[in-house]
Amino acid sequence: MQPNYERYKSLTFDRPAPRVIRITLTSQLKLGVMDPTMHRELSEVWRDVDADDTVSAIIITGQGKTFSAGGDLKHELKVAVDYELRMQAMKETRDLVYNILHCSKPIVSGIRGWAVGAGLAAGLLADISVAAKDANFMDGHTKIGVTAGDCAMIIWPLLVSMAKAKYYLMCCERLTGEEAERIGLVSMAVPDEEVETKALAIATSLANGAPAAIRWTKYSLNSWIKNAGPIFDASVAYEFIGFAGPEGLEGMNAFLEKRPTQFSAQTVI
Repeated sequence: MQPNYERYKSLTFDRPAPRVIRITLTSQLKLGVMDPTMHRELSEVWRDVDADDTVSAIIITGQGKTFSAGGDLKHELKVAVDYELRMQAMKETRDLVYNILHCSKPIVSGIRGWAVGAGLAAGLLADISVAAKDANFMDGHTKIGVTAGDCAMIIWPLLVSMAKAKYYLMCCERLTGEEAERIGLVSMAVPDEEVETKALAIATSLANGAPAAIRWTKYSLNSWIKNAGPIFDASVAYEFIGFAGPEGLEGMNAFLEKRPTQFSAQTVI
Protein backbone atom coordinates (compact mmCIF):
# COMPACT_ATOMS: atom_id res chain seq x y z
CA MET A 1 0.00 0.00 0.00
CA GLN A 2 1.25 3.49 -0.87
CA PRO A 3 0.06 6.07 1.71
CA ASN A 4 -0.82 9.63 0.78
CA TYR A 5 2.16 11.54 2.15
CA GLU A 6 0.94 14.75 0.50
CA ARG A 7 -1.65 15.16 3.22
CA TYR A 8 1.06 16.05 5.72
CA LYS A 9 1.70 19.77 6.12
CA SER A 10 4.49 19.91 8.72
CA LEU A 11 6.41 16.76 7.81
CA THR A 12 8.37 16.41 4.60
CA PHE A 13 9.43 13.14 3.00
CA ASP A 14 12.25 12.07 0.76
CA ARG A 15 13.90 8.78 -0.20
CA PRO A 16 17.68 9.14 0.19
CA ALA A 17 18.35 5.45 -0.54
CA PRO A 18 16.41 2.47 -1.90
CA ARG A 19 13.67 1.36 0.52
CA VAL A 20 14.60 4.15 2.97
CA ILE A 21 12.20 7.00 3.72
CA ARG A 22 13.30 10.11 5.61
CA ILE A 23 10.78 12.12 7.62
CA THR A 24 11.86 15.68 8.35
CA LEU A 25 10.17 17.78 11.03
CA THR A 26 9.47 21.01 9.17
CA SER A 27 8.45 23.70 11.63
CA GLN A 28 7.74 27.36 10.96
CA LEU A 29 8.59 28.16 14.57
CA LYS A 30 11.97 28.89 16.13
CA LEU A 31 14.11 25.87 17.13
CA GLY A 32 11.69 23.49 15.46
CA VAL A 33 8.97 24.01 18.07
CA MET A 34 5.91 21.88 17.28
CA ASP A 35 2.66 23.55 16.39
CA PRO A 36 -0.59 21.56 16.86
CA THR A 37 -0.50 20.30 13.27
CA MET A 38 2.97 18.82 13.63
CA HIS A 39 2.09 17.20 16.96
CA ARG A 40 -0.95 15.50 15.40
CA GLU A 41 0.90 14.47 12.26
CA LEU A 42 3.86 13.05 14.20
CA SER A 43 1.42 10.88 16.14
CA GLU A 44 -0.14 9.54 12.90
CA VAL A 45 2.71 9.12 10.43
CA TRP A 46 4.07 5.86 11.87
CA ARG A 47 1.00 3.92 10.76
CA ASP A 48 1.44 5.20 7.22
CA VAL A 49 5.12 4.33 6.90
CA ASP A 50 4.47 0.96 8.51
CA ALA A 51 1.87 0.21 5.83
CA ASP A 52 4.11 1.42 2.97
CA ASP A 53 5.39 -1.74 1.27
CA THR A 54 8.11 0.25 -0.52
CA VAL A 55 9.78 1.14 2.82
CA SER A 56 12.11 -1.08 4.84
CA ALA A 57 13.73 1.54 7.09
CA ILE A 58 12.84 5.01 8.36
CA ILE A 59 14.86 8.08 9.33
CA ILE A 60 13.35 10.80 11.53
CA THR A 61 15.25 14.08 11.68
CA GLY A 62 14.83 17.82 12.07
CA GLN A 63 15.17 20.69 9.66
CA GLY A 64 18.61 22.25 9.42
CA LYS A 65 20.59 22.32 12.66
CA THR A 66 17.72 21.56 15.01
CA PHE A 67 15.53 18.59 15.87
CA SER A 68 12.61 19.99 17.87
CA ALA A 69 12.44 22.09 21.02
CA GLY A 70 9.10 20.58 22.05
CA GLY A 71 5.56 21.90 21.97
CA ASP A 72 4.29 25.43 21.39
CA LEU A 73 3.58 26.83 24.86
CA LYS A 74 1.13 29.39 23.48
CA HIS A 75 -0.99 26.50 22.25
CA GLU A 76 -0.41 24.56 25.49
CA LEU A 77 -1.99 27.45 27.39
CA LYS A 78 -5.10 26.96 25.26
CA VAL A 79 -4.94 23.24 26.01
CA ALA A 80 -4.81 24.03 29.73
CA VAL A 81 -8.17 25.80 29.71
CA ASP A 82 -10.01 23.87 26.98
CA TYR A 83 -11.11 20.35 27.95
CA GLU A 84 -11.64 19.13 24.37
CA LEU A 85 -8.22 20.36 23.25
CA ARG A 86 -6.65 18.77 26.34
CA MET A 87 -8.21 15.37 25.62
CA GLN A 88 -7.14 15.59 21.98
CA ALA A 89 -3.56 16.49 22.91
CA MET A 90 -3.44 13.70 25.49
CA LYS A 91 -4.61 11.13 22.91
CA GLU A 92 -2.00 12.36 20.42
CA THR A 93 0.71 12.08 23.07
CA ARG A 94 -0.21 8.44 23.72
CA ASP A 95 -0.57 7.69 20.01
CA LEU A 96 2.84 9.19 19.23
CA VAL A 97 4.58 6.86 21.67
CA TYR A 98 2.60 3.70 20.98
CA ASN A 99 2.55 4.13 17.20
CA ILE A 100 6.36 4.42 17.17
CA LEU A 101 6.64 1.30 19.31
CA HIS A 102 4.16 -0.62 17.14
CA CYS A 103 5.76 0.41 13.84
CA SER A 104 7.36 -2.78 12.52
CA LYS A 105 9.97 -1.03 10.37
CA PRO A 106 13.31 -0.05 12.01
CA ILE A 107 13.56 3.67 12.82
CA VAL A 108 16.78 5.71 12.96
CA SER A 109 16.77 9.22 14.45
CA GLY A 110 19.27 11.90 13.49
CA ILE A 111 19.34 14.50 16.27
CA ARG A 112 20.98 17.91 15.97
CA GLY A 113 20.45 21.00 18.10
CA TRP A 114 17.64 20.94 20.66
CA ALA A 115 15.51 17.86 21.39
CA VAL A 116 12.82 18.52 23.99
CA GLY A 117 9.35 17.21 24.84
CA ALA A 118 7.49 15.50 22.00
CA GLY A 119 10.49 15.99 19.72
CA LEU A 120 12.66 14.21 22.26
CA ALA A 121 10.13 11.35 22.37
CA ALA A 122 10.50 10.71 18.63
CA GLY A 123 14.29 10.89 18.91
CA LEU A 124 14.66 8.53 21.86
CA LEU A 125 12.01 5.97 20.88
CA ALA A 126 13.73 5.39 17.54
CA ASP A 127 15.43 2.00 17.42
CA ILE A 128 18.83 3.58 16.70
CA SER A 129 19.49 7.17 17.80
CA VAL A 130 22.35 9.18 16.30
CA ALA A 131 23.00 12.49 18.06
CA ALA A 132 25.39 15.33 17.43
CA LYS A 133 27.93 15.60 20.23
CA ASP A 134 26.82 19.19 20.81
CA ALA A 135 23.09 18.45 20.63
CA ASN A 136 21.02 19.59 23.61
CA PHE A 137 18.63 17.23 25.38
CA MET A 138 16.14 18.17 28.08
CA ASP A 139 12.82 16.68 29.15
CA GLY A 140 11.50 20.12 30.07
CA HIS A 141 8.25 19.22 31.83
CA THR A 142 8.93 20.07 35.46
CA LYS A 143 10.43 23.40 34.33
CA ILE A 144 6.93 24.45 33.25
CA GLY A 145 5.18 22.92 36.26
CA VAL A 146 3.85 19.62 34.87
CA THR A 147 4.69 15.95 35.39
CA ALA A 148 7.37 14.49 33.14
CA GLY A 149 5.22 12.93 30.42
CA ASP A 150 5.69 12.14 26.72
CA CYS A 151 8.22 9.29 26.56
CA ALA A 152 9.92 10.00 29.90
CA MET A 153 8.51 7.22 32.09
CA ILE A 154 8.42 4.55 29.41
CA ILE A 155 12.00 4.81 28.16
CA TRP A 156 14.34 6.90 30.36
CA PRO A 157 14.71 4.46 33.31
CA LEU A 158 15.32 1.59 30.89
CA LEU A 159 18.02 3.48 29.00
CA VAL A 160 19.90 5.34 31.72
CA SER A 161 18.99 3.69 35.07
CA MET A 162 16.47 4.90 37.64
CA ALA A 163 19.04 7.09 39.40
CA LYS A 164 19.91 9.04 36.25
CA ALA A 165 16.27 9.20 35.13
CA LYS A 166 15.23 10.73 38.46
CA TYR A 167 18.01 13.30 38.29
CA TYR A 168 17.36 14.48 34.74
CA LEU A 169 13.55 14.30 34.86
CA MET A 170 13.01 15.81 38.30
CA CYS A 171 15.73 18.46 38.08
CA CYS A 172 15.01 19.16 34.41
CA GLU A 173 18.72 19.33 33.64
CA ARG A 174 20.10 19.78 30.14
CA LEU A 175 22.63 17.32 28.77
CA THR A 176 24.65 17.27 25.57
CA GLY A 177 24.66 14.57 22.94
CA GLU A 178 28.09 13.49 24.13
CA GLU A 179 26.84 13.05 27.69
CA ALA A 180 23.67 11.37 26.41
CA GLU A 181 25.81 8.74 24.70
CA ARG A 182 27.95 8.27 27.82
CA ILE A 183 24.95 7.44 30.01
CA GLY A 184 23.17 5.37 27.36
CA LEU A 185 20.35 7.75 26.45
CA VAL A 186 21.28 7.57 22.74
CA SER A 187 22.93 4.88 20.65
CA MET A 188 25.84 7.05 19.56
CA ALA A 189 27.13 10.63 19.35
CA VAL A 190 29.11 11.94 16.38
CA PRO A 191 30.29 15.36 15.22
CA ASP A 192 27.40 17.53 14.08
CA GLU A 193 28.36 17.40 10.41
CA GLU A 194 28.33 13.59 10.44
CA VAL A 195 24.82 13.03 11.87
CA GLU A 196 22.98 12.91 8.54
CA THR A 197 25.56 10.66 6.88
CA LYS A 198 25.71 8.24 9.82
CA ALA A 199 21.93 8.00 10.18
CA LEU A 200 21.59 7.29 6.46
CA ALA A 201 24.33 4.65 6.53
CA ILE A 202 22.60 2.82 9.40
CA ALA A 203 19.16 3.06 7.79
CA THR A 204 20.55 1.79 4.47
CA SER A 205 22.19 -1.16 6.21
CA LEU A 206 18.92 -2.00 7.94
CA ALA A 207 16.97 -1.67 4.68
CA ASN A 208 19.37 -4.10 3.02
CA GLY A 209 19.21 -6.59 5.89
CA ALA A 210 16.88 -9.53 6.47
CA PRO A 211 13.54 -7.73 6.98
CA ALA A 212 11.68 -10.35 9.01
CA ALA A 213 14.66 -11.02 11.28
CA ILE A 214 15.17 -7.30 11.96
CA ARG A 215 11.48 -6.56 12.53
CA TRP A 216 10.90 -9.46 14.92
CA THR A 217 14.08 -8.57 16.80
CA LYS A 218 12.70 -5.04 17.18
CA TYR A 219 9.30 -6.43 18.23
CA SER A 220 10.88 -8.63 20.89
CA LEU A 221 13.12 -5.88 22.28
CA ASN A 222 10.22 -3.43 22.40
CA SER A 223 8.40 -5.82 24.74
CA TRP A 224 10.74 -4.52 27.47
CA ILE A 225 9.47 -0.99 26.77
CA LYS A 226 5.80 -1.96 26.41
CA ASN A 227 5.92 -3.55 29.86
CA ALA A 228 6.10 0.01 31.20
CA GLY A 229 2.89 0.95 29.36
CA PRO A 230 0.72 1.34 32.49
CA ILE A 231 3.38 3.57 34.08
CA PHE A 232 3.50 5.67 30.92
CA ASP A 233 -0.31 5.95 30.74
CA ALA A 234 -0.42 7.20 34.33
CA SER A 235 2.34 9.75 33.72
CA VAL A 236 0.51 11.18 30.69
CA ALA A 237 -2.67 11.53 32.75
CA TYR A 238 -0.73 13.32 35.51
CA GLU A 239 0.92 15.53 32.90
CA PHE A 240 -2.37 16.74 31.44
CA ILE A 241 -3.97 17.19 34.85
CA GLY A 242 -0.96 19.40 35.59
CA PHE A 243 -1.46 21.53 32.49
CA ALA A 244 -4.78 22.72 33.89
CA GLY A 245 -3.43 23.16 37.44
CA PRO A 246 -1.95 26.27 39.04
CA GLU A 247 1.69 25.19 38.68
CA GLY A 248 1.25 24.39 34.99
CA LEU A 249 -0.47 27.67 34.19
CA GLU A 250 2.08 29.66 36.19
CA GLY A 251 5.01 27.75 34.75
CA MET A 252 3.99 28.16 31.12
CA ASN A 253 3.20 31.86 31.52
CA ALA A 254 6.46 32.44 33.38
CA PHE A 255 8.47 30.61 30.74
CA LEU A 256 6.89 32.66 27.95
CA GLU A 257 7.61 35.86 29.89
CA LYS A 258 11.11 34.63 30.92
CA ARG A 259 10.48 35.29 34.61
CA PRO A 260 11.05 33.08 37.70
CA THR A 261 8.19 30.98 39.06
CA GLN A 262 7.07 30.72 42.68
CA PHE A 263 7.91 27.01 42.69
CA SER A 264 11.36 27.34 41.10
CA ALA A 265 13.13 26.65 44.41
CA GLN A 266 11.28 23.34 44.68
CA THR A 267 12.21 22.08 41.20
CA VAL A 268 15.94 22.71 41.31
CA ILE A 269 17.40 20.19 43.73
